[in-house]
Amino acid sequence: MLPDSYWERVLFILEKYGMSLLHGAGITLIIAIVGTLVGCLIGFVVGLLQTIPLSKKDPLPKRVLLGALKAVLAVYVEVFRGTPMMVQAVFIYYGSGYLGIEMGIMTAAYFVVSINTGAYMAETVRGGILSIDNGQIEGAKAIGMTHVQSMMYVILPQALRNILPQITNNLIINIKDTCVLSVIGVFELFYASKGVAGTYYIFFETFTLTMIIYLIMTVTFSRLLRWLEGKMDGPDNYDLAYSLDTTDTLAYTSGLYTYPKKKEVLPDD
Repeated sequence: MLPDSYWERVLFILEKYGMSLLHGAGITLIIAIVGTLVGCLIGFVVGLLQTIPLSKKDPLPKRVLLGALKAVLAVYVEVFRGTPMMVQAVFIYYGSGYLGIEMGIMTAAYFVVSINTGAYMAETVRGGILSIDNGQIEGAKAIGMTHVQSMMYVILPQALRNILPQITNNLIINIKDTCVLSVIGVFELFYASKGVAGTYYIFFETFTLTMIIYLIMTVTFSRLLRWLEGKMDGPDNYDLAYSLDTTDTLAYTSGLYTYPKKKEVLPDD
């Protein structure tokens, strides 16, 4: 017999099916985290390839191959940014059978979230790289760095800090958007909630719990990644010299050297 009041029914669902909902939430988190990490790797590779410079001085084979590769990557980005993840999940999971590919439900889930995230991250990485001043690339080349070295040691460390908020945003979006994977039978939080709600036909109370669980997950990871952003910022001020007996005269003239404070002399009574 179901309780009469709203909150009593919520507690009833929590007590009877709480573990099932938590199991679905765990699968949601795993898919979202793995998909975001793999998607970020895809996005970095695609974003880097899209920013490789081409000039008329380059050999013809390089221009043809790199131009064709950039065109293919541009199509990939536009297709997966321009279509819903639910449609992608159905298309890939059921369409793989026509190609003779045996793809499990969880494999399809990881694949769909990863390539969808990769398409968004590719544009984020490209924008992050282009946001860095060209003078830094020219300075890196002036001291003998190759394009790869310039990217690895000069541009990407700065771009990573700039795009970290978007990585956080993609993870939060993936936690919420994994609910569309229920269309191919993935037992994530939304799928588990539908099963619980259909047992007693109490949808409002069940999805109250579902919303609370989603909110806890998104707020928790949002706060954790903001904390990481703060750690990456580092201290507000930097000193070139930490030793009082430094011999670097430029440290004195640059305005960044911290002079020792003079002791205050108190007048005699």
